[in-house]
Amino acid sequence: MKTLLLKKDEVRRLIGMTEVIGAVEEAYKAFNSHQVEQPDYIGIDLPSPRGEIDFKLGYYKANELISMKASSGGFVDNPTAHGVPNGMATILLFDAKSGALICVMDGSLILGLRTGAAGAVSVKALARKNARTIAAIGTGNQAGMQIRAINEIMKIEEIHAWDSHADTLYKYKTDIESEFGIPVIMANSKKEAVEQADILITTTRGKGSLVEADWVKPGTHIVAIGTDQRGKQELDPEIFRNAKVVVDSIAQCAEKGETWHPLNKSIIAKDDIHGEIGEVLLGRKPGRESDDEITIFDSTGMAIQDNTTASKIYQNGIANSVGTFFQFFE
Repeated sequence: MKTLLLKKDEVRRLIGMTEVIGAVEEAYKAFNSHQVEQPDYIGIDLPSPRGEIDFKLGYYKANELISMKASSGGFVDNPTAHGVPNGMATILLFDAKSGALICVMDGSLILGLRTGAAGAVSVKALARKNARTIAAIGTGNQAGMQIRAINEIMKIEEIHAWDSHADTLYKYKTDIESEFGIPVIMANSKKEAVEQADILITTTRGKGSLVEADWVKPGTHIVAIGTDQRGKQELDPEIFRNAKVVVDSIAQCAEKGETWHPLNKSIIAKDDIHGEIGEVLLGRKPGRESDDEITIFDSTGMAIQDNTTASKIYQNGIANSVGTFFQFFE
């Protein structure tokens, strides 16, 4: 048995956003259909100016693959000090029948693609059907990926964007307008952006409340992406009090996600969480039930998303003779 190596450019050639959205939907449904074994993920914070590294492991019974992803972020000095990006990811795929390593692939694109696709899946399930305006709090790489994914499933008329870094905001505006022709209005404040939102996307590395409850208008769907560890926060916990809260994993979000904050302050109880996104997709729980509801999708990211997405890339690599095989086992 040989192992397939897929580099970043090869991964890019082997999958598109539409396929990733399908893979993420499959992942969420599988998670709520007793098809997944997924231990708690491990995150290690490293001393400044370094960031963090996370390890996520998942087994999917339907495809008999085990995936393991290591992803890092926030290493701000990497480009100048080490000549590598400030965030990286690697995915290993193992054959669950034998335990053999069958694929090593760059995971940085998958991380961005599948997280963007998660937001799009939540928009399909929870946003108002007449939603047209997006507010982006944070305009880094993942903010752009959210637009790439959501643009696949709805018509975006305009984006109101805010970032604490003016150069990042300007690059986001330039990139989105040139790629999609969607007008991006650079907001003077977070409040100004949020008040315009039919769909609010937060993708920062925030350490405190960035979005206040009284800024959020009725009917808004919130895609909360940035909080995946204790210590991170983007939303005023009061937003959760009268919202429909849907998460990717209750176990993860209650411990490490944005949902931890209102739980910790007793603004909501665990029973107030409406459900997991897989339950909504399977029809076991309702999605949006009125145009006035505020809905929140709290996404901490799950190993099964990496598994289904990487599996599709691996299959496409084999089918199209892309990548390099090497003899890992003697």
